[in-house]
Order: sequence, then C-alpha cells, then structure tokens
Amino acid sequence: MGSIDGWSARQPEPVPRWRALLGRNRQREDSAAVLEPSPPHYPAAPPPQRQPAAWPANDPDQDLDRHPALPKLRRDLGRARVVAFVNPKGGVHKTTATVLTAAALGSARGSGVIAWDDNELRGTLGLRAGTARHARTIRHLVADLAEVEAAGVQLSERADDYLRHSSDGSFDVLAGDEDPKLARQLDPQTVLRVLDILTRTHDIICIDTGNNVESPNWRTIVSSADQLVVTSVPREDAAFTADWMLDLLEADGYNELVANAVTLLSCPTPRPGPLLDDLVTHFRSRTRDVAVVPYDPALEPGSAIKYSELRTSTRYAWLTAAGVIIDGFTR
Repeated sequence: MGSIDGWSARQPEPVPRWRALLGRNRQREDSAAVLEPSPPHYPAAPPPQRQPAAWPANDPDQDLDRHPALPKLRRDLGRARVVAFVNPKGGVHKTTATVLTAAALGSARGSGVIAWDDNELRGTLGLRAGTARHARTIRHLVADLAEVEAAGVQLSERADDYLRHSSDGSFDVLAGDEDPKLARQLDPQTVLRVLDILTRTHDIICIDTGNNVESPNWRTIVSSADQLVVTSVPREDAAFTADWMLDLLEADGYNELVANAVTLLSCPTPRPGPLLDDLVTHFRSRTRDVAVVPYDPALEPGSAIKYSELRTSTRYAWLTAAGVIIDGFTR
C-alpha cells in the first residue's frame, strides 16, 4: 500500500472527470493528457411509473436467527480486523453505517466488537451509539495512554474504563471528543497506539473516519485498515465525492485496498429513486461488492440508535451487509 508520507494535496473541485454509469467501462486517462472539467453525467431517469417500490417493513421469511450470513459472521477471524468507514463528504451515513455494522456484528458474535468515533471535529457516534455511563472520550484515553498501555494482563479491564457500551451491550464504543484542539494530539503515532490497544482487546474495530483526506489521522487509519467501507446515499454529490476519493487512493498506491472495498448505499427515504440502481452498477465496477440497506423511520430523527428497535427487515439487511464486509477477511 502507498505511504502516508507521500500523500499529495488535492481537492475534489473543480471536477476533473466523471465516468458514466450503467456498465460503461472506466476510462483510464493518459498521464500526460489534460482533461477539461465536466459535470457528472448520468443516464436519463426512467419514467415515473418505473419508480422502485417502497422497501417492505417486514418479510415473514426474514428470520434473524436463521440468517444465512450468521455462520461467517461468527467465525474465527484469526486476528483483529480494522474496518474503516470512509467518504470525505458529510451526511452520507458514515456514523449510522459504523454503528449499525458494529451492532450487526456484535449481535451475531456476542462480544469483541467496538465502534470508534475518529472524526476529529465533534463526531456524534458516542451520542448515537453508547449509553452515557460516563463522560470519558478519546481525549481521556489519550491523556492516560501510557498508563493504559502498561496494564499488561489487565489491559481489557483498564481500557474498558474509557469505553461506553451500546444500548443492548452487543458492542463497545470509544466516543469522540467535542474539543477541536484534540485533533492536534491525534498524530499518526498516537492514533497507532490507540489502535494497538483496541486490536489487543477486540476482534473487530469499526472506525467512523473524518472528512479531511489530507489529515494525518485519516491517512493513518486508511493505511491500517483491513477493509474499507465506502458509504454513500443515492445522491450525485455523495457518489461523486466517494468516486473521487477512490481515484485518490488508487493514485497513491492503495489499489488492492480499493479493489477489496465494499460500497454501502443507505436509503434515507422509503422510496429509493432510480439513481440507486445506477450507483449499484457503477460501484460494483469499482469495489469488490455493494450492499444496499433500507430506510427505517427509527433512524430519521438522528437520535440514539437502538438496533433492537429497528424493523426486522432493516436488521436483516444490516446482517447481510455485515456478511458482505466480513467476506473480505481471510485467515
């Protein structure tokens, strides 16, 4: 994989290129060619009568206890695995995806899963995922890092002092902090030390990343990830930013990580538009697989996420998505 030290400063605007969707081959530009900026191009929308139907609230065949992904979700992974949820654009369900993937994995495995809010500027994962049994965050862990590292065989118990737990206890949470000055402390060495603790105490670490691809913190997490999950909603701007990020990663030598990535498309409304099918087709050409998860009214307020209170169809879909993600882990 590419070195984080060699990341060149680039911005997604103006638009350098955009590939048409629906099965067109990606156009590899010659390195010497100069491409004029052009707006995104999408195929014409189908007639209104072809609008996809609303996602069913429940399906009697969706028995969570017999979900076909459960055996692989429960298998021994051989070592701790790091899953990074990425997209530089805000509002693309990174936090929701991190929480619900951790919840699906935790509900299947019973323990060993943690969600870390590594958004450097006031991430909300701690508020949405964990019970507030204390007010400690990543800031407190960083302040006591040397002491925690020296805990030896008591590491799990000592680290737990800084963690919150999900409402149903299926996964742990390392909450972000509201102090923007903390970003200065999260240098690559510190991030790696925190990650080392989490990989020694948990089997799967789901990380909600920030939006700055030039941040040393963001680059360190990407360089350490076993699996990327590219989150998006069916909107042109969200999809463009995800596509641009994948171009950036490939340009910096992360071809294998991109090829093995999973694209996770979340539906913020009960009736996904025709663009959803276009994006599924497009991102299947860019990443290993695509998972689509439905709208759920319980998620709309943006408040605390309680996995057990979601529709059966929603939880079934997140178990499916977690199975797609875990397919990338080999012994």
